Amino acid sequence: MTPQAFIALLSGPAQATQATTGIPASFTIAQAALESAWYSSGQAVQDFNLFGIKAIGDWTGATQLWPSAEVIAGKRVMVNSAFRKYPSLTAGLEDHAAFLTGNQRYATAFMHKDDSCAFAEAVAAAGYATDPDYAKKIIEIIDFHNLKQYDSPITT
Repeated sequence: MTPQAFIALLSGPAQATQATTGIPASFTIAQAALESAWYSSGQAVQDFNLFGIKAIGDWTGATQLWPSAEVIAGKRVMVNSAFRKYPSLTAGLEDHAAFLTGNQRYATAFMHKDDSCAFAEAVAAAGYATDPDYAKKIIEIIDFHNLKQYDSPITT
């Protein structure tokens, strides 16, 4: 899928999610692009997991084992991890929003609902991924593809 087609596919659902949760649409699109390799990874295509959410904690839904690149003790290594598996793209998007809004460790990110780049930095700082350049990669996608145009202004 081309980046343009991917953005067209996710922009509406990401904007709807922003309206109900405050998660910036540009962040949702960019994070999904990074984690799913623009909807080309097996997790995305087969399991509708665009965000690389692992099946840990209180997850009781379907799972699938996938190789995962992790940074451990400063070294990039491949490990097999159980990831969440969804019945549809919509279910994956909804769970991503619930994962962020329902997990206290991401609370700081919601102080930056009006700034998707600061939101990305807070999500990364809270440990969403082991990649030390995680926020930088999301921000580069946001900037390169002008994704902030999809963010709704914060109203009070």
